Amino acid sequence: MVERRAHRLRSIVGGSTGNLVEWFDWYAYSVLTIYFAPVLLPGNSRTAELLSAALIFAVGFLMRPIGAWVMGIYSDRHGRKSGLALSVGLMAGGSVMIAAAPTYAMAGTLAPAILLLARMLQGLSVGGEYGASATYLSEMALKDRRAFWASFQYVTLIGGQLLALGVVLVLQATMSEAALQAWGWRVAFGIGAVLALGVYVLRRRLAETEAFTGQAKDRPKSSIVKLWADHPREFLIVAAISAGGSIAFYAYTTYLQKFLVNTTGFTRPTATLVMTAALVVFMAIQPLWGLAADRWGRKPMLFIFGFGGMLVSVPVFTALSHAASPLGAFGLTLIPLTILGAYTAISGLIKAELFPPHIRTLGVALPYAIGNALFGGTAEYAALWFKNAGIESGFYWYLTAIIGMATIGFWMMPETKTTSLIAEN
Repeated sequence: MVERRAHRLRSIVGGSTGNLVEWFDWYAYSVLTIYFAPVLLPGNSRTAELLSAALIFAVGFLMRPIGAWVMGIYSDRHGRKSGLALSVGLMAGGSVMIAAAPTYAMAGTLAPAILLLARMLQGLSVGGEYGASATYLSEMALKDRRAFWASFQYVTLIGGQLLALGVVLVLQATMSEAALQAWGWRVAFGIGAVLALGVYVLRRRLAETEAFTGQAKDRPKSSIVKLWADHPREFLIVAAISAGGSIAFYAYTTYLQKFLVNTTGFTRPTATLVMTAALVVFMAIQPLWGLAADRWGRKPMLFIFGFGGMLVSVPVFTALSHAASPLGAFGLTLIPLTILGAYTAISGLIKAELFPPHIRTLGVALPYAIGNALFGGTAEYAALWFKNAGIESGFYWYLTAIIGMATIGFWMMPETKTTSLIAEN
């Protein structure tokens, strides 16, 4: 029994480590946008440059449903660890392309074209990563601590974002602003590519889950047609809750760094420091929310996020726009992030628990990717569009409305703690 638990723990740690590197590569784009946008996507104002970068960021998200479709089926048919290895390999390729991309001054429109292609490749990668990672961690975890262990998907996801922010802080401390904007941002993408290649080797050596290996050889094939025919209600619920959770996540993590610079008026290093500190706390509370979900169920946690998110989004963004000190901004940022943690800690698990094993990865990945692409991936662009139009507060209400849509999805869900389709323990 002890050896079996140790085996599970090694597998969870191995899968989580790969998740961290995967998301480091994905978020490096967001935290370094303020540096490479003037070089690769020059415009007539900072907001215009950020808009161009945000549009490419959104295109990367639009590729995620395709990645979820292709790689979700691949993982359901060939195994969870095979899907995990493929996703991180694609991410490595995208990071190499960004690190080596020519500037606009050197190559003209070829520079943004290469950036766009790289983000499309990374979008395919992340589209498959979420479903494979959520499924792998959920199936590997013991039943009575399934939410706790599944919460490490977002511990490592946020850890990847923190690692990206940490690299930026080091670069800011060791390089001038001019050097960092001219070429220093490439260092982070180079680091990400090397780490991703290392994780590819690690993931090829992971153990496969019993839920996959225990399936009959004549199990039904995973496909979009089968998913929609057999699980239309679950498909729509996952898409709706993913929309609300994703837009809240990207609004209060990746976009907020730019908001503190572009609206509040903080310097870029100060905004990066505020977000780094806030994300450390956000990461640390994920297992606590997971333990709470193991004890009291999944739906109470989801309602904390749904109703809490609708309540605080407008006042917190309004207050942040007038924040006078970094410490005050840090405190305000923790309010929505703490509430959001009630959802993120179990977001992958609740989706995995809705689907049978033969179609579980696709069922988690595809509707999530659709909701994420439509609302999470466009969050920055929507926020900057409202600002550019002179009605920045419109985004705060838009965010509240989409969280409200997710809350309706939470009402429609069963309590998956007691109805989970993950049978293995």
